[in-house]
Amino acid sequence: MDIVVLGAGVTGATSAWFLARDGHRVTVIDRQPAAGMETSFANGGQISVSHATPWATPQTPLKALKWLGRDDAPLIFRWFRRDPALWVWGLRFLANCTPSACAHNTRHTVALAMHSRTVLQGLRQELGLSYDALTRGILHIFRDPREYEAQCRSAEIMGRSGLPQDILTPAAVVALEPALASAAPQLVGGLYSADDESGDAHKFTQAIARQAAAIGVDFQYGTSVQCLETSKSGIAGVVCEQMDPAGQPVSRRFQADAYVLCMGSFSPKIVRSLGFTLPIYPAKGYSMTLPLADNQPNAPTISITDDEHKMVYSRLGNRLRGAGTAELAGWDQQLRQKRAEQIRANAEALFPKAGDYRQATLWCGLRPKTPDSLPYLCQSPVANLYLNTGHGTLGWTMAAGSAQILADLVAGRATAIDTTGYRLRR
Repeated sequence: MDIVVLGAGVTGATSAWFLARDGHRVTVIDRQPAAGMETSFANGGQISVSHATPWATPQTPLKALKWLGRDDAPLIFRWFRRDPALWVWGLRFLANCTPSACAHNTRHTVALAMHSRTVLQGLRQELGLSYDALTRGILHIFRDPREYEAQCRSAEIMGRSGLPQDILTPAAVVALEPALASAAPQLVGGLYSADDESGDAHKFTQAIARQAAAIGVDFQYGTSVQCLETSKSGIAGVVCEQMDPAGQPVSRRFQADAYVLCMGSFSPKIVRSLGFTLPIYPAKGYSMTLPLADNQPNAPTISITDDEHKMVYSRLGNRLRGAGTAELAGWDQQLRQKRAEQIRANAEALFPKAGDYRQATLWCGLRPKTPDSLPYLCQSPVANLYLNTGHGTLGWTMAAGSAQILADLVAGRATAIDTTGYRLRR
């Protein structure tokens, strides 16, 4: 078939590769000048099956109340402004904070994340992809005894789903990652997932986009989607805007047999006129990237999740990436300096001798969150429109597996895992 993929982030670019490998003629549309330039550009870098606990847990509402009014809070809900999309999303989020919903959502998140990690490993071997990958696992560290106990219970759920995690004492944490020595007095323990990985999502996205282009995928960069045209049989075309050689905007229409929506936080706006809604809301996250000195012994070599500050750290070659926090404040992509500086301060407090933090690069991006933390990976109510969006903070973790499943759905093949948990109506 002729297929148009909307979005060239890590999810869209990987989907394009799998679809093209199946023999389809694929066109990818993205407003940026290259692949992976928005949410996939500078995320935390983790392939984190061990971070599969959804945001909506029985403990989350109380935490959110404690964080109200704190500018340095890991999660900021800006409720007190007119934002119906956030209010509706918030009610659905609260409905998922029950123990049974949390356990259900965790199982489905683990299933897709584990499958995706396996698919990624296969892609890396098959295509020889280079993206600063490390396969040394992910280490979660804790300072709060109650939170540590809760996460140990969550680890038991994940263990029953086939994801083993080692429970570590503070001494064992430091033995595993000596760069944490200065934080040892505050630690109460850790969880270690040896099978998890890390790597640069931006480098991967550009690498898989090159592989896709080599087998015939047409990437239309600098092309903004304006609307989807419909007919009785489904989507009839995509109306876009491009710039002509003189720098003037011109309209262009793309037509295909099928369409795949991979536009992250902007997906709800695109389907608004199609008669259904996508409860996806952007969670603005921040990151800093620190260049490391040669032979730097004080920077971590294992990817780390700092639970108290909701921060993750990944070694990307000669760089340290620190990322975290979430701000639910609409589709505003402006970098708030105070929030960004908090990311840098948290990193410097944990790894004070890793490098010169004045040289760190700060960044922010919108992560597409669903109320239950599960993506939409399915055929939409419009017959020839498929959804592969809403992966939230696990877009990098789930991208490869989601793309493979998407290609299976388009082809009418059986999928590797049960996909009922990722349907639009679930």
